[in-house]
This record gives sequence, structure tokens and C-alpha cells, in this order.
Amino acid sequence: MNRRRLFALTLGTGAALALGGCASQKLDTYAQEKPALDLRQYFNGTLDAYGVFTDYTGTVVKRFKVVMVCTWTGNEGVLDEDFIYSDGTKQKRIWRLTAGPDGSYTGRADDVVGIAQGRTQGNAFQWQYTLALPVDGKIYEVQFDDWMYLVDERVMLNKAVMRKFGLPLGEVTLSFYKR
Repeated sequence: MNRRRLFALTLGTGAALALGGCASQKLDTYAQEKPALDLRQYFNGTLDAYGVFTDYTGTVVKRFKVVMVCTWTGNEGVLDEDFIYSDGTKQKRIWRLTAGPDGSYTGRADDVVGIAQGRTQGNAFQWQYTLALPVDGKIYEVQFDDWMYLVDERVMLNKAVMRKFGLPLGEVTLSFYKR
């Protein structure tokens, strides 16, 4: 590849990343939105979720269903998730959440690197964490910027962007339905 082409590609990629960084949404935008999301109330009991994983081109790579059994004792919550993927594989993830002041939350799970950090405002919840993701026999640490929006007392929508080295890998889109 000649130097001009390499320079143009590098410049174009840098500009796209810079513009993408400017376009990120702010949680405060949702502060007045209703219904107000109380994570402890919504994630309490049994929920079903249906989702897709799309790669960076928007192509659906996997479809899945999740059954969640959620319980809270005071400010400590357990979200026990059972995934069934379109290819027949199964996965379990157990989140252990702690509610903090002013709508803040922290969370841990076996495949989460470090501590997840999140916060609610209005009808929205933003959640950021690093996931140890198995792909073709290898483990990749990918960053999730996860947004949830309460639609009504039974339905919540979720969109998460996955990144590695700041570059988008794909998205996870879910709809939760509280039984």
C-alpha cells in the first residue's frame, strides 16, 4: 500500500472514530422520562428476554433467548440468567448487583472482568463493563456500553455496543418481558 493511501485510510479512520466519540448519548437526557426505572423492582421475579447479536456490518450472527430469575435482599440483587442460543449452545451468567445511592449500581459475574458500573435516570439505565468473551476457543476481553430503556411495567428494551481497542465489534439488542 502506498504512503498516500495509507495516510488517507488512517486519516479517515481517525475522523470516523472522533466523530463517533462525539455522538455518544448522555444518561441525563432521560432524567424526566417516564415511567421511572427502579431496577430492583423491574429485575425482581422471572423475566424472559429475546435478542440478537449483530456484527459490525449489522448482520445477525446469533439469536438467543434468556430466562432470568431475579431476587433482591435489601440493596443486594442476584440476576440468574440462562441463555439458549440459535445454534443450540447454552450459557449461564449470574450477576450479583449492589444498589448504591442516587441510582448507582455495581455488579459482578464470573465472566465480567473487574466491576461493572451503572446508573439509572428516568426510564434509562446505562451499564458499562468488560466481558471475557469466548470465540473459537479463545477468550477476548471486550468492552460493553449497555443501555436499557423501560417502556412500561413489563417491557424493557436493551441495546449494547461491544468494542475492542475502542473499535465497534457489534451490538446486542434485547427485549425483556416481565412475567
